[in-house]
Amino acid sequence: MKVYFVLLMKSHLQPYPCPLQINFFWNLGFLLGVAIMLQIITGIFLALHYTSDLNSAYYQIFFLIREVYYGRCLRYFHSAGASFVFLFLFLHLGRAIFYGSYFYSSSTWFSGILLLFFLMAIAFMGYVLPFGQMSFWGATVITNLLSPFPSLVEWICGGYCVHCPTLKRFFLFHFIFPFLLCGFLFLHLFYLHFLSSNNPLRNSTNNKIPFFPFIFLKDFFGLILILCLYFLQTHFHVSSLSHPDNALEASALLTPLHIVPEWYFLCQYAMLKAVPNKNAGFIVLLTSIFALFYFGEIRNLTTFCLLNNNSFSISKSYFFLLVLTFLWIGAQFPQEKFLSYARILTLYYYFLLMCILFSKKKKKKKKK
Repeated sequence: MKVYFVLLMKSHLQPYPCPLQINFFWNLGFLLGVAIMLQIITGIFLALHYTSDLNSAYYQIFFLIREVYYGRCLRYFHSAGASFVFLFLFLHLGRAIFYGSYFYSSSTWFSGILLLFFLMAIAFMGYVLPFGQMSFWGATVITNLLSPFPSLVEWICGGYCVHCPTLKRFFLFHFIFPFLLCGFLFLHLFYLHFLSSNNPLRNSTNNKIPFFPFIFLKDFFGLILILCLYFLQTHFHVSSLSHPDNALEASALLTPLHIVPEWYFLCQYAMLKAVPNKNAGFIVLLTSIFALFYFGEIRNLTTFCLLNNNSFSISKSYFFLLVLTFLWIGAQFPQEKFLSYARILTLYYYFLLMCILFSKKKKKKKKK
């Protein structure tokens, strides 16, 4: 059994054929996998020092930072690592949409979107665990979105508000879900190696090179880069990726001036603010993410050429105008002008999705 496992790993690492034309954008998946593994390892060590109690969770974090040997590096290595995970995730997802990876392998695409959902759930629950001011109110806002389903709120929170049972359940789910994530991660890699990768030229993949040493060297340099970014963040800008209000202890009697999530949730938060009705906003938030599943059903040459032609107008507008502008609007105060921008961009987002999902295939003329 051990010999078979070694041969299986060797066949998927050393002679595994990769397209000759792939560039450094195809190394983002490896960097994402490394970031996830680092999060799991540091999370296990953090769990040894964490107490999921309402009265001691906040002070336990500061005890870890100030009293535990290298506890400060461990804590910020994990908290800043979440931002790196989503940075590589968004770049990896953007590359897949930009080069039409969903067109070649729907199974790989579906497993990747499931990974996205798992990572979003894990990140949200992990953000609540330090129980700072922004963590508490962010959890309150998200759980209040489920208020039309009181039984669901009671099951998730252990009551009708964020309290001690909520913290215990979030800590349990935050610890278990990463191991379930590993299962989907291996499934994603299985489909990738079974169906092979696409390439930037979107042509035949007959010209292939072995994974080792050509692709391995690119991944190795990427590993050095990610480690340098981690250490720069943890040693010089430890809190620059977190909101300053989260350094304060949670208080149910003091509402922050502006409740804002972490930067990787700002796009969904901007859509949520754009809709005046709470229930309708929650539906828009969910459908904006679930719509990504439909990309895997595209087997349409017209749609494929629409997103991946040499004229990158729609692709550039999709990535830079929508995503970057949503990130900027989500971080702003809920003033009327920003809400108007968010509504226009939300409509534009769904308009592009409708163009992609419902474009008709051109029929080929039969030769007489």
